[in-house]
Amino acid sequence: MSYVNPSEFAVKMVDAGEAKVFLSTRDTIIRAYMAGAILALAAAFAVTVTVRTGEPLLGALLFPVGFCLLYLMGFDLLTGVFTLVPLALIDKRRGVTVKSMLRNWSWVFVGNFLGAFTVAVMMAVIVTYGFSVDPDEIGQQLGHIGESRTVGYAEHGAAGMLTLFIRGVLCNWMVSTGVVGAMMSTSLPGKVLAMWMPVMVFFYMGFEHSIVNMFLFPSGLMLGGDFSIGDYLVWNEIPTVIGNLVGGLTFVGLTIYITHARTAADRRPVSHDETTEVDVAAPAEIETVKTV
Repeated sequence: MSYVNPSEFAVKMVDAGEAKVFLSTRDTIIRAYMAGAILALAAAFAVTVTVRTGEPLLGALLFPVGFCLLYLMGFDLLTGVFTLVPLALIDKRRGVTVKSMLRNWSWVFVGNFLGAFTVAVMMAVIVTYGFSVDPDEIGQQLGHIGESRTVGYAEHGAAGMLTLFIRGVLCNWMVSTGVVGAMMSTSLPGKVLAMWMPVMVFFYMGFEHSIVNMFLFPSGLMLGGDFSIGDYLVWNEIPTVIGNLVGGLTFVGLTIYITHARTAADRRPVSHDETTEVDVAAPAEIETVKTV
């Protein structure tokens, strides 16, 4: 599979973060828009498979097709730039500042939302025949997801908010592992396999992904879900974004950077033979000095 060792792909992670900072606004938005749209289509596909087969595992197994495609085409998700761009700042790459990092995050957020929202509107049209009939079974499921992941958390108060945040953390731990997975191999099959596995885990476990939710919740609102825009923002999107940032940067970006790009000195002891040679040579040197 043409495996790339950690010390090499750790450098690739920093290089990728630096490149994203200096990307033009136009290209940043286009790439983010396409990433949001493709991931939304993959989410719609997974929900459709789950509804029609009654097997959530099958939907989770197939969902990563969208994630793999968007990364192979060089598009950007907010969850990915959360992990990679700060590394260029920490590595003190020339010209990378907090302001430029926040600029990148902001435009990627906007692009992802616009792409996901576009697909949300398209799917709402499809499952209602242009809003002329009630949502079909798939549309009803999309509305239900929005309710359970907003009002469902709100019913538990602070405990629900904590649960939502932790699900956001775990989500981007897995998703960012998939982002890095694409750097672990130089072959197409190797990249796809390394991306597929962690993304499948996040989707099946029901973790919270801010970009997937940019599709699910607008869809739910258009398809009769019993929750509000305020519920969506307070009881899902905002805590999920924060959790995604913490999870990707802490458990993937920083850990790999610290231990593989900035590896600490090892604790290898001096060998016994080396110690003996020094001890034996010392008296001989002293004797030579005395003779002179």
